[in-house]
Amino acid sequence: MDKPHAVVVGSGVGGLTAAVALYRSGWEVTVLERAASLEPVGAGISLAPNSQRALDVVGLGDRIRSLAAWQGDGGMRGPSGRWISRTDSAAATERFGGSLVLLHRATLIGVLAAELPVSGIRTGTAAKVVDPGTAGGARAVVETPTGNIEADLVIGADGVNSAVRTLLFPDHPRPSYAGFTTWRVVVPAPDQPFAPHETWGRGALWGTQPLKDGRIYAYAAAVAPAGARAADDEKAELLRRFGDWHDPIPGIIAAVEPGQILRNDVHHLLDPLPAFHRGRTVLVGDCAHAMAPSLGQGGNQAIEDGIVLAHHATPDADLGAALAAYSADRLPRTSAIVRKAAQTARLMSLTNAPAVAVRDTLMSVASRFGPALVLRTFDGIMDWQPPQHTYAARTQDTNTARANRRETL
Repeated sequence: MDKPHAVVVGSGVGGLTAAVALYRSGWEVTVLERAASLEPVGAGISLAPNSQRALDVVGLGDRIRSLAAWQGDGGMRGPSGRWISRTDSAAATERFGGSLVLLHRATLIGVLAAELPVSGIRTGTAAKVVDPGTAGGARAVVETPTGNIEADLVIGADGVNSAVRTLLFPDHPRPSYAGFTTWRVVVPAPDQPFAPHETWGRGALWGTQPLKDGRIYAYAAAVAPAGARAADDEKAELLRRFGDWHDPIPGIIAAVEPGQILRNDVHHLLDPLPAFHRGRTVLVGDCAHAMAPSLGQGGNQAIEDGIVLAHHATPDADLGAALAAYSADRLPRTSAIVRKAAQTARLMSLTNAPAVAVRDTLMSVASRFGPALVLRTFDGIMDWQPPQHTYAARTQDTNTARANRRETL
């Protein structure tokens, strides 16, 4: 029998994870990407234990863990360099079964794409879903420059400004501006050693994190009007905002070229969608639940989406029931994380000096009770478990069952 065909619109983290998981479970998969290549516009991404366990399902978790560069301590600092709170990788591992893995987004995209047949990824292909289909009837239709594609399942993975989401839920409010903008860079590591950190100031934040390849991923955020840009260049803007903060921040800014700096306003989808699917079309990642980056969970939740979708939407499943089960699983969880990320973002966005002082004092007091109290913020997030065994475990179970049947015969 012919395999059912799934079309993924967009080749971001969530779309590729869904593609890999569906392909492993027996679907024919086609990924359509508007850009000319899979080289992502982005910098670093933080993968937490929850997404690492999700990637275990498709046999990629250990490959990601091998890229971990965070060893020892880290934490939160003030602009002067004073430590406000401390934690360490061992405490995170003990509490959540693993620590954070920081890697370049291009590395993750490459790992995922390598699991798919070359013919399954079509770059330079603009795609538009013109008919979401009906779960028990007509197939979905995706329009491309070379002709329409009929699909048994369409996965919308086209980001925060998703056209697929608009098609499914045209009357739903669009993502709103979160009140701050971000900058991201990847540069060679500075000569002097540093502990991984986030530094919180008044309405501004800076993070410096090591990568396995010897570079560092640095990111910044600051309260700013929507759409604002530097009158000169973004390097000059970073120097104005963060040039007098503690080392190694000034040196990192000095080392980067203006053209290497990515700046993006942050938008989040505070009003949850009524569902993540309609007909034969389903949403994953930012187009389903765009969130502020303050918990570092955007990409992690997209990975979870892809694994949970494939868990329910097996090739022989009733598609309507499978997509309803996916929405039921993912909507409550991601909606809660979107809200929590917004709350954390508001703490970062404080500009009133007394309020900032209270915030920093409370965090410092919490840190004195040990890393566990600080890490508790991520309870219910990083301790998530995927809804199925890894494929390796399922293969072993299948082989054991076959052996048992042979013995019975």
